[in-house]
Amino acid sequence: MKKLPDLEAWAIFAKVAETGSFARTAAELGLSQATISKAITRLEGRMKTMLFHRTSRRMSLTESGHAALERAARILAEGEAVEAEVTEQSTSLRGPIRIAAPMSFGVSHLAPVLPEFMARHPEVVLDLNFSDELVDLVAQGFDLALRISTLADSSLLARRLCTVRILLVGAPAYFERHGHPGHPRDLTGHRVLQYSYSRGGANWRFRHKRHGEFAQAMSASLLANNAEALAPALRAGMGLALQPEFLAWEDLQSGALQTAMDDWQVEPIALHIVSPPGRNRPARVHALIDYLAERFARAPWAQTGGSWPGATTPSST
Repeated sequence: MKKLPDLEAWAIFAKVAETGSFARTAAELGLSQATISKAITRLEGRMKTMLFHRTSRRMSLTESGHAALERAARILAEGEAVEAEVTEQSTSLRGPIRIAAPMSFGVSHLAPVLPEFMARHPEVVLDLNFSDELVDLVAQGFDLALRISTLADSSLLARRLCTVRILLVGAPAYFERHGHPGHPRDLTGHRVLQYSYSRGGANWRFRHKRHGEFAQAMSASLLANNAEALAPALRAGMGLALQPEFLAWEDLQSGALQTAMDDWQVEPIALHIVSPPGRNRPARVHALIDYLAERFARAPWAQTGGSWPGATTPSST
């Protein structure tokens, strides 16, 4: 039967290579020098090669020791990480979490669900950064970010939370004055309110289950780099906009806004949590990710799948 690797001895080897001394290693690990020496001797016997050159004044790595050091250091680091994580999970979570999120979603939907998490974990410190610009998680030191988009391929770890529909919306008063469009080509001449960072920009793309895809170039009377800034003009009947359902949901419930062209769909996007590459995330970050996943999966705007009250679905020709 094949023997298991001597992981303890490899971890001790990595620590000896780091400190350059059996005595210092013994002091740091709380072990006797005899235990340290026996672990190295055990490894060298098992590998049938010397790992250290030893003299009365100093010790240094042999060629074999150098070759083994990187992996041995990884064994030590992973062992320390798993023990730290399990220890942290078994006690109250503590420490900072830096979070990035889009401005409107962050203020309207992320911030309101955080008090419950804070009450559960009072020693966790949340540091929020709200911006519609795409932040570099690694360079700017963020633990996680909420992204509402179709994610590009990257090294980031991503967890999909829910689908977000994009709806064509306007105020009842606007539709009374300008009529309800039934086909994307009917949008010509309509007043448009535009989110600056939308995927298609001024080209609005729709898909119909029978008629396929149709793109319509639009000219906006109001541009904003924050989609929530379009809401007052929308409610005042100043134009139509493509809005994510989480932004329009309350106005659709109250009747302040209506949807149009419900048989023509805009490609939906999704709400994701992304975090930097590498899986050694602190337990506090894991806890927040799990909490947010549970809360947003049951958000009311993530549950709707049909038409809204007052929506119009005229026949397309």
